[in-house]
Amino acid sequence: MQRTDLSTEMFAEPGSPPVRWRISDGLVPYEQAVAEMERQVAAIADGKADELVWLLEHPPLYTAGTSADSADLIDPERFPVFATGRGGEYTYHGPGQRVAYVMIDLKRRRQDVRAYVAALEEVVIRTLEKMNVKGERREDRVGVWVRRPEKPALPDGSMAEDKIAALGIRLRRWVSFHGLSINVDPDLSHFSGIVPCGISAYGVTSLVDLGQLVMMADVDIRLREAFEEVFGPTVRESAPNGGDSPSLVTSA
Repeated sequence: MQRTDLSTEMFAEPGSPPVRWRISDGLVPYEQAVAEMERQVAAIADGKADELVWLLEHPPLYTAGTSADSADLIDPERFPVFATGRGGEYTYHGPGQRVAYVMIDLKRRRQDVRAYVAALEEVVIRTLEKMNVKGERREDRVGVWVRRPEKPALPDGSMAEDKIAALGIRLRRWVSFHGLSINVDPDLSHFSGIVPCGISAYGVTSLVDLGQLVMMADVDIRLREAFEEVFGPTVRESAPNGGDSPSLVTSA
């Protein structure tokens, strides 16, 4: 069965608490984000914390997934490179890109990894649709893609396509971490230091590159709406000091 044929509903069992929704300002260092994810995933798996979606931006960096080929790291000196336990190959994170780390307990939902990936893709597709951008999934490549009829056709004659969102997940005790990233307005030249996700035939785009002059806050609103349509209710996480949600940040 293809991902397009899978049901993408991932609602929790009745009586489950809403998913915490956290937004961090500034740029969160990658090592700190991973440490926080590890802490949260352990607490969720032990039943000591509710599920969490954490929205943030990183300083410019590359990450290597478990399938990464070193030949796809074209410019290893350009930005810091981090090995990560998520699936996939090389990808770029940086300012102007909305990263959503999704820490969901699939035991409370569906213990089906392919359906979970399809559900994350569906969240991105619905988010883009709310901004008049048609995103599509492809069975032979994970992520969300947009057709670019204004660009030259590919060597095989098919229409050019660009990637607008990447996905990479990891599970521990059926709790997910890592997640997805949507290109809002990053510096697209930064992707040239790698072969994004090991796929050289296609390009990379962003909402602004497609003519959608949106702010990160606009994307966040639509992302939350789309997430709730697929996964169910969320609740904004409150900071201990009454300010914005807890964050690990460095100066932007």
